[in-house]
Amino acid sequence: MADVLPLVEARLRSALGDPDARAAVTFLGTDRVEVLRFRDSDAEGALVRYATLGMSAQPMADPTAVVADPVKGPRAELVLSVRAGLADTDKVLRPLAVLGASPQVEGVVVAPGASLDVGEALWPGAPFTSVLVAEPGGLVADLELDEPLDPVRFLPLLPMTPNEAAWKRVHGAQALQERWLTHGTDLRDPSRTSVPLE
Repeated sequence: MADVLPLVEARLRSALGDPDARAAVTFLGTDRVEVLRFRDSDAEGALVRYATLGMSAQPMADPTAVVADPVKGPRAELVLSVRAGLADTDKVLRPLAVLGASPQVEGVVVAPGASLDVGEALWPGAPFTSVLVAEPGGLVADLELDEPLDPVRFLPLLPMTPNEAAWKRVHGAQALQERWLTHGTDLRDPSRTSVPLE
């Protein structure tokens, strides 16, 4: 079976450019997860993007399955985009690696609409301890693999405040995203406050 990670890194580079930094984290009993940092800019200023590399090496297994299928199953990597220079966001590397390892460690399948909680601030002083997994296909296109492998999907992560995460549990991911849209929330602002939830 071909190693998918060189293909995944090539897709990230074609979409985001060359990474200017990378860090690797290995958890006991799991494959290594790297986090790559990319610099970018848009009409509103400089962005920094962090992408996991390693989460897609194995398919995510249904936690109820007796035996994990080594070939079939969804594959994904995580992508977080924040405005550069407003916070010490490089400290997000370890929390992102933890989230990238969660399918192996906890047997979870990460999919759009899910909440992922790291149990601590995503970076020093961050008002976020969790993220909402958004729909793929916008920033980095899915990477098709040879049959019977599932494609690798690049899932954007949207940081949530604890209040937003609690509200999302009650009302759902779609309702929270609509609220962000209604209020013009800048989801890339690393120090934004919670959207009004009343």
